This record gives sequence, structure tokens and C-alpha cells, in this order.
Amino acid sequence: MPEDITYNQSIIKYSDGHYIEQTDDIATEFPLTLYVNQQEFATIVCSPTNLHELVLGFLASEGVIFRRADIKDIHIDDSKGFCHIILNREIEQHYGQYTKRMISSCCGKSRQFYFVNDAATSKVSLTDKTVTAAEIFKMMNALQTESTDFKQTGGLHNAAISDGKDFYIHRSDIGRHNALDKLFGYCIEQRIPIRDKVLIFSGRISSEILIKASKIGVGIILSKSAPTDLAIKLASDLNITAVGFIRNESFNIYSHAERIK
Repeated sequence: MPEDITYNQSIIKYSDGHYIEQTDDIATEFPLTLYVNQQEFATIVCSPTNLHELVLGFLASEGVIFRRADIKDIHIDDSKGFCHIILNREIEQHYGQYTKRMISSCCGKSRQFYFVNDAATSKVSLTDKTVTAAEIFKMMNALQTESTDFKQTGGLHNAAISDGKDFYIHRSDIGRHNALDKLFGYCIEQRIPIRDKVLIFSGRISSEILIKASKIGVGIILSKSAPTDLAIKLASDLNITAVGFIRNESFNIYSHAERIK
């Protein structure tokens, strides 16, 4: 397995009419194939860090597990890029549904899901968590400070989960979903309650990211970038507060503003 989230590559840089030999930090890309109960389940292309957390978060977000105790054994062979998971039960035989596209409504609202498993595992937030403007800026500044690998490579996504005060955990990955799954896996492994936490994200809030947030179980998602229209609709229906364009002491609230005090 690659030893780090980045590696050093010799390059030739063109600048101001000159070619210069130098080195550049490049994001490492690592394929990890998951076998669940001896059946091939999925291959995740990821950054080779916090793989145990990534596997836990991915399986939980896909509805394969609901708690750490659902896993009898987990073994990661990082030299070959394999992860073998044995559950304490049989897995439901619906592999084909994970990528089957669909559009459905729920509770008579405008919620739209494009995959069967998203509709099955997304959750309406029931949190009464609130945050202040000062806490929002504090959490986003912390994410920006921690994003050293992105500053080196320009090829990583950064995410963090926090309570706005004492608790804060940061993860990076080449994949947007992977960064969130690592945070989810950390909370599962450490048995940390998620309902009262806030998700902080470096990129655009797409419908996929919003759905991932709902699977994790947070009620507030913060981003320095913009949301999409479908993400806003989903946030409204799933009772999630979406805040974007957090920069220069300003931000936009797109849904459920009652949680921002």
C-alpha cells in the first residue's frame, strides 16, 4: 500500500517563458476491494489513510451494517488492496439495487432519489442542535487550517465533524464520499453520538453529499461552496440545515434557518 496520502513527483513546470525542473506533491490513489461474507461487494478508489474508518462508514451508509457490533471480523490486506468483512448475519441479496436508478417521492413531498439504496437508508434529521454565526466561522476556519494536504496537492477533499465547541475530527480523501465515510466510521468505532454534530465540507453541496449527510445522521451541513437546487430540496425535505458560501465573515442559509442562532 502507498505509505502516504501524497507522493513526490518530478515534473517540468512552465512559467514566465521558462521551463523549470522541480518536484510536486501528488495525491495518492488507492483501490480497495471489499468482500462481505466472502462475496465481492464494491471497490472504493480512495486515499490510503484511515481505511478501517472508511470501510465502517461506507458499509453503514449503504445500510449493510447499523452498528459496529454487526461486524464479526474485519481484515484489511493493504499490500494487495483487499478488505474482508464477516458479518454476524447474512447480507440481504440486493447487490443489483445499489446502482439501479430510480426517482421516488416520500410523504407527499418533493424528495427525489436516484438510487434505490439512497431511498432506503436516508434519514430525516430529528436533531434540535443549533449553532451561532461565530461557531460556524470557527468550524470552517478549523477545516481550512487542517487542509494542508489539499494546499500541497490541490487534489483532495476535506471534511470534518464537530459539535461547534469541544469536539472536532478532520479527514481528507481524493473522494468526496470517502472523506465523509471516514468521519462516519470514526464515530461508529468510537461510539460517538452523531445526531448533535455538524458536518463541515470543503466542496459543493450536491444532492449526493446531502444524501450522505442524511445517512450519517447530522442535521447541519456547512460548506464554503454552493449547493445545487436538488440538494436544497432534499435538505428541506430531510430536515437538514444547509449553509453555503461561508467566507469573508458571511454565509448563506438555504434550508431550516431556525437552527442558526
